[in-house]
Amino acid sequence: MPRPEPTAWQFEAIGTAWQIDTPEPLALDVAAAVTARIDEFDAVWSRFRPDSVVSRIAVEGGTWVLDPDSRALLDLYVALHEVTGGAVTPLVGRTLADLGYDDTYSLRPVASPAAVPAWDLIAWDYPALTAHEPLLLDVGAAGKGHLVDLVAGVLTAHRVADVTIDASGDLLHRRDDPLRVALEHPGDATRAIGVAELSRGQALCASATNRRAWGDGLHHVLDGRTGEPTRDIVATWVVADSCLLADGLATAHFLADPARLVSRFDHEFVRMHADGRVERSPDFPGEVFS
Repeated sequence: MPRPEPTAWQFEAIGTAWQIDTPEPLALDVAAAVTARIDEFDAVWSRFRPDSVVSRIAVEGGTWVLDPDSRALLDLYVALHEVTGGAVTPLVGRTLADLGYDDTYSLRPVASPAAVPAWDLIAWDYPALTAHEPLLLDVGAAGKGHLVDLVAGVLTAHRVADVTIDASGDLLHRRDDPLRVALEHPGDATRAIGVAELSRGQALCASATNRRAWGDGLHHVLDGRTGEPTRDIVATWVVADSCLLADGLATAHFLADPARLVSRFDHEFVRMHADGRVERSPDFPGEVFS
């Protein structure tokens, strides 16, 4: 007997499109729990809403006791900051805003963007995050992937075992049937450079510098060491066992030697250089077209 087609719940959240595929429509209380969890995350980490914890840290600094779910996110940032030599950091918020990616999406850079603050201006000692001066944090390098994992946790708690979550390029697959996903060419959305094939429990996160780009060479992937948008890599794809890790590493692969990342974190990757060259890990699940 053929399996029924999954039901797709499509909605907007944290400024992007989501789709949750399940065998049956989600019950109203489950959908409400998902929506509530997303809002809880946004109320802490969004730099685009004035009432968030991040916005208050930008004004007040000081020490903040965060919820238990923040631990995995900030622990990963600490690890990524270390392995990339400071290239990945949540302290790029003010620089991004000054370059035009601000809370009004002005896309108008100021004449002299702020430098990325030094790492020692924050301290993370779970559950306390201390900002030694007002700082604008941005967790865009890994936050959406973390939220996908949190939403998956809500669904698991409500006994929804078979699900695929797609948050605009951050994807978690928890169904028995393999899922094939095209790797979109960053310069031509009608083409693919390959296909990833995900098994149950795998996450795929993709990032490209053309997705949030504006002005003269400006985009959302900043090198924390220079405060400048990265130039050499234009797109990355990472497969890992959590969406948090896949998302964080999709950013890190713009900025670091893949060998260092592979030696530290269990994952597979594809990345495209600005000149069109493509690198991949030997065991990437899928194919890359020549």
